[in-house]
Amino acid sequence: MRSALGWLELGLPEEALSELASLSARDRMRRHALELRLIAEMEAHRWNAAADTGRLLCLKEPKEARFFIHAAYCLHETGDTLAARDWLLRGPATLIEDPLFHYNIACYLAVLGDCKQAESHLERAFAMDESLRQTAQEDTDLAALHKK
Repeated sequence: MRSALGWLELGLPEEALSELASLSARDRMRRHALELRLIAEMEAHRWNAAADTGRLLCLKEPKEARFFIHAAYCLHETGDTLAARDWLLRGPATLIEDPLFHYNIACYLAVLGDCKQAESHLERAFAMDESLRQTAQEDTDLAALHKK
């Protein structure tokens, strides 16, 4: 696990994944190993694998809001924005307090054509974290909102 983390710190996600693959089946299913795998898969842009790993983490740790954010993001990156929205909405109630929840759901809603709801969530995200406003300026998922 330390080797995998080291590879990730060096920006070499494929090597990290190789290290993780060498673990026993039992150790590969431990939370820490799954978290490292998710990070490596995301950094390697292995979106389908990352979506699977993220959803597995959500099932193992259903109160961990960040896993739902990551899993949904990965689903969105595979092109399945509807599944991303639905997965994010399945997360724990604590997500409502997370500005990334509101930002990401705004992105998914905008892509899906629900601009009114997207704007509402985006404004809530900005109220919680003003720095997201800069990110939104360049986010192609929010292009439909920029046209207004």
